[in-house]
Amino acid sequence: PDGAIERALFLARQGIDHIEVPVLDADWDSEAYRTVSGQNANNSVRVSDLFLKAVENDEHWDLIRRTDGAVAKSVRARDLWNKIAKASWSSADPGIQFHDTINDWHTCPNSGEIRASNPCSEYMFLDDTACNLASLNLIKFKTEQGFDIAAYEHAVRLWTIALEISVLMAQFPSKEIAQKSYEFRTLGLGYANLGGLLMSSGIAYDSDQGRAIAAATAALLSARAYYTSIEMAEILGPFKAYSKNKKPMLRVIKNHRRAAEGRVAYENLSIAPMPLNRTECPFDGLAARAAKVWSLCEKDGAKHGFRNAQISVIAPTGTIGLIMDCDTTGIEPDFSLVKFKKLAGGGHFKIINNAVPAALSALGYSGKQIDEIERYALGTASLKDAPAVSLDDLHELGFDKPHLDEIENALKDAFDIRFVFNRWTFGDTFCKDVLGLTDKQIDKHGRDLLPLLGFSEEQIEQANIYCSGAMTLEGAPHLKPEHYAVFDCATPCGRLGTRSLSVDAHILMMAAVQPFISGAISKTVNLPSAATIDDCANVYLSAWKLGLKAIALYRDGSKLSQPLNSAIFDDTAMDALDETAEENAAERARIGSEKIVEKIVERVIEKPIERKRLPDRRTGYIQKASVGGHKVYLHTGEFEDGTLGEIFIDMHKEGAAFRSLMNNFAIAISIGLQYGVPLEEFVEAFVFTRFEPNGPVKGNDSIKFANSILDYLFRELGISYLGWDDLAHVDPSSATPDSLGDGRKENQPRTPEDDPSLLVPYSKGFLRGGDSDNILDFTRIANTNDVQDIESEAATDPEIEAELFTKAEATSTTKGQTSTTSVAPPPDTAANTARFKGYTGDACPTCGHFTLIRNGTCQKCDTCGSTTGCS
Repeated sequence: PDGAIERALFLARQGIDHIEVPVLDADWDSEAYRTVSGQNANNSVRVSDLFLKAVENDEHWDLIRRTDGAVAKSVRARDLWNKIAKASWSSADPGIQFHDTINDWHTCPNSGEIRASNPCSEYMFLDDTACNLASLNLIKFKTEQGFDIAAYEHAVRLWTIALEISVLMAQFPSKEIAQKSYEFRTLGLGYANLGGLLMSSGIAYDSDQGRAIAAATAALLSARAYYTSIEMAEILGPFKAYSKNKKPMLRVIKNHRRAAEGRVAYENLSIAPMPLNRTECPFDGLAARAAKVWSLCEKDGAKHGFRNAQISVIAPTGTIGLIMDCDTTGIEPDFSLVKFKKLAGGGHFKIINNAVPAALSALGYSGKQIDEIERYALGTASLKDAPAVSLDDLHELGFDKPHLDEIENALKDAFDIRFVFNRWTFGDTFCKDVLGLTDKQIDKHGRDLLPLLGFSEEQIEQANIYCSGAMTLEGAPHLKPEHYAVFDCATPCGRLGTRSLSVDAHILMMAAVQPFISGAISKTVNLPSAATIDDCANVYLSAWKLGLKAIALYRDGSKLSQPLNSAIFDDTAMDALDETAEENAAERARIGSEKIVEKIVERVIEKPIERKRLPDRRTGYIQKASVGGHKVYLHTGEFEDGTLGEIFIDMHKEGAAFRSLMNNFAIAISIGLQYGVPLEEFVEAFVFTRFEPNGPVKGNDSIKFANSILDYLFRELGISYLGWDDLAHVDPSSATPDSLGDGRKENQPRTPEDDPSLLVPYSKGFLRGGDSDNILDFTRIANTNDVQDIESEAATDPEIEAELFTKAEATSTTKGQTSTTSVAPPPDTAANTARFKGYTGDACPTCGHFTLIRNGTCQKCDTCGSTTGCS
């Protein structure tokens, strides 16, 4: 691919002479899908000051075995450092944590050193401790005069008390975590929407004033929270381990106070922090108040102690930020100025960042000027009176009023006017009879008719800005260039935007806030796609020298599945790439390497779809179950590779009409599967559909309740053929809330003795990834009387159940071994009863009722309304 060619060239320019090309396999059973959890995890490397100094001095570094403390290997420190930087450049992992800086600010070093953090790296404390998080929306404290200090202090005090109460109410996953959390009582108060506060105040994120505001608000937050902790300690007593750690904790408080006062001398810190620049803070009294409260903390803390060992963190607030109506999350700047909001009834509309009008007003622009600037960014969603490609221009070309009205309606939802002017909007007949286009022109340029109608690229771009908006404020009417910095975002905005925040802007903002936070800051430093491996390494070194505790970076394009992508190709570059389709491979590589910089261009190539026929003799399985008292038989048929190719559904007791409907529905699904429709699409479409019959499911070992027949059927197919175990209910053998795992045995291959389900003759589609011959052979029942009894029973049963194997005992001759396994019925517990009612079967951690239902990735209790989520 062109992107891979450019990636190789990029690495070669940086001196890399060896490139590993992995084999990428997208099969569900491949190694890639077995490590999805690892790919989505936040991975970090913790480094010490000694290691970083070895990197600077180009020294060797000993790798120590954890088992016996001996030296396993000695490597060149810079080589190891470059490997870390290259990994970050390639995949945005790992982040870096600075061990010595973390422990220099540790309030309880006499109880042990800090060795790790939570996944987002904001909570850093002793092993086996936990912390509840809460964040304040800074924009709520903005006033016309500046910042409401009194209200801010009141909110901090209130939430500190609430978080202290949450320590008493919390439930923990282990005894050790519960014990230490009660002993140290760590809290995680922080703030969000810093970027929105700065922009709405007309202050640039990358400015001394912006960093002073961020530092002062963080300093006052932690100081007031610590002082509230002192007030509670005076009445309730300090946390249990305080006396053991009194001296180092007071030293940390003193260093916080010195940083708030703008001092440069600190006690026992290997890296000096960035002090608060009190003269640059534009909010009157904010910095002075923070320094005063820190002084009170040091004085009264020595008398009464502290109720909590830690008090504050800056969390990412990705989920709760949406609920709090924040324009920006945590300490981050905004990602873009224009956003798209989906409507419940379909479609979408564009909205501008809430902080933009407030910022323009704060900068002195009039209401009329603000409206015109917003119109420039958002567009008019119409071509009426456009500077080019106007409705009058189109009318002269032959567009009548119905077609012009159709264009105007389509423009309301269009990202680009080119999306409207195509052969599918108007039809080939109109294009040929009215616009005078030939079949050849329509076939070649039918997706973009504007150039064929005589409009130049410049005219199309003018119309695009007028109608669809520039998506940026750069070049907006009335906006002064000296104010551009106020609206800078993490990446360039829109197609025309060129400005974005520098790497230093991100790092300096974190450095300004870090000295006033008990924990750390969860933030990503955004790098452009053209950043080098050395740039990544320099970011990490700069963060260490500025006193940060941890840092993560993301180079644009380093992950194929990045959620936000701001860099797009202009139309000229796309046309140049399209024109290479008929060139030879060498010429395509040359042109592509010039145009593509770490971007993946996904192009849809139309080709005839052929039906894939199933073999005449095919594998599959039959699953009998009862849904709400209605028997259902599911028959599956498979392709040679074990993938699902057809289904049959039999409910012969439900009447001719319903039975025929289900049979034809199964045929429709089977035809779709054979024409290449992914099974995932069917499962996602039909799971959770709700209609009668529904209710408890009997006869299926994975599903215990279904909302409808279709919900049951596609849960079964999703579990069996896709491995989507989240659609299954808990295995009956582990249904109780206090059930335990199998320890190390869980990582070993299962045997029939361990899992009786392996003795059931399932097809490869049901048990994928097993041995090549995983359909087991079973011996028939030796007792002829038993066989006669079964056959007699089958003769009187219209369902004709052919059960010629014992249900409680199965004898397998696999690999020459014979084993007999008895399967006991699951215990009738409250958890099982809850599952039959549609709940997950887990106990609510708040009220204890078994009424938890799925709520996103967490669970919500129908009884008390509490959730198991962290935000």
